[in-house]
This record gives sequence, structure tokens and C-alpha cells, in this order.
Amino acid sequence: MTAQQLRWLLVVASLLLLGGFVSPIMTITQLVWINHSFSILSGIWQLWQDGHIILFLLVAGFSVILPIAKIILLFNLLHPKTTQVHHRKKLLQLMHNYGRWAMLDMMVVAMLIVSVKLGAIASIQIHAGLYVFGGAVLLIMLITHQVVKLYQD
Repeated sequence: MTAQQLRWLLVVASLLLLGGFVSPIMTITQLVWINHSFSILSGIWQLWQDGHIILFLLVAGFSVILPIAKIILLFNLLHPKTTQVHHRKKLLQLMHNYGRWAMLDMMVVAMLIVSVKLGAIASIQIHAGLYVFGGAVLLIMLITHQVVKLYQD
């Protein structure tokens, strides 16, 4: 893949990620008539409001801040003016260090699902937002792999 194609894929991944942030990922039904729908952002906000500060920081950091940082880093690597070998190597090293944390954003969604307090009788219905977010994460991982392959010496 060329850098231009990867930039366009990265735009698509960015849009998917934003859609995944705001689209409902699940609805929790308690006692048949009480429904609570959550998006990633509304779930994070609920953690803040409930006073779960550490969980709020973990979820916000790994599911919102780190994916956005990775997209910014990828755009910097794919920018046509990033021709300095030293600068590119530094960005690739940063990408390598970030790669260790790549799947934590999906684990965070699982944590979000588990952290919701369920009543005596409850069910969870998964919505398209979870798939959109998951698709964005997988596409970003594919782009990352292609960028590293493109610029490897």
C-alpha cells in the first residue's frame, strides 16, 4: 500500500472511531422495563459522575486518548513532508512502544461492560457502536502494520 492509500484508510478509521465513541454500544435492561443505553463516551461520563475516578481515567485513557494519539502519530508518519529519516525512526519507535498497548482499548470496552452494576434481573444487548469501534481498532492496527512495513529499513 502507498502512503496516500494509508492516509485515506486512516481517515476512514478516524471516522469509524468517532462513530464508535458516540454510538450506543449496549443497552442494559433491568427488570424488563428499565433500560439504560451506553456509548463509550456516555459510559465514561457515567463513571466520572459515579465517582469512579480511577476507572474513569483508565477507560478514558485507553479507549479514547490512546487511540486518538495513535491516529495523530500515524498521520504524522504518513505526512508527505515527514522525510527526515531520524524523525521517522523516532516516530516508528514511539509507535513500537505504543503497540504493546494496542489491544487494551478493546479490553477497556469489556471492562466498561463488566463495570456496570447489574441488578437482580438484567440482560445486556450489544449494539452496532461496539462493532464500529472494534472495526476502527482493527483498521488502525492494520494501518499501523502497513506503515511499519512501508518505512522499515
